[in-house]
Amino acid sequence: MGVHNELLNDYLRRRHSVSKLVVHLIFVTKYRRKLLDGPMIAQIRESFLSAAERLEVEIMEVDGEADHVHVLVAYPPKLPVSVLVNNLKSISSRYVRQLNTHLRKQSNSGGLWSRSYFACSAGGATIETLKAYVRSQGTPE
Repeated sequence: MGVHNELLNDYLRRRHSVSKLVVHLIFVTKYRRKLLDGPMIAQIRESFLSAAERLEVEIMEVDGEADHVHVLVAYPPKLPVSVLVNNLKSISSRYVRQLNTHLRKQSNSGGLWSRSYFACSAGGATIETLKAYVRSQGTPE
């Protein structure tokens, strides 16, 4: 039993499931505008982490550049990726726009993110490889 529990340490344990579903998401700013700086990416990370508990997900890594962010998320099987994306984008957009009022002047809608996104199962590469890639993003000053 001890060895079995040790093997499942990295898995997401829920009442009715044990899983290891990890998605690599990329969100781009509206019109690919270069709006993001280091403090704003930190705010995005903070908003993702605060949403994680309510969504029952684990935010594994977040980083980005001036016009996009990458996020690695472990999520339960019952949560559709599209719902996860919509929640993360709306929560982070609202939070970042509250803290950075100049963003409202950048677009009519005041939205931070493009409606599109990239999502990829993290099964093709090891999680450590993906984490290193996300960490390698050139976070602006």
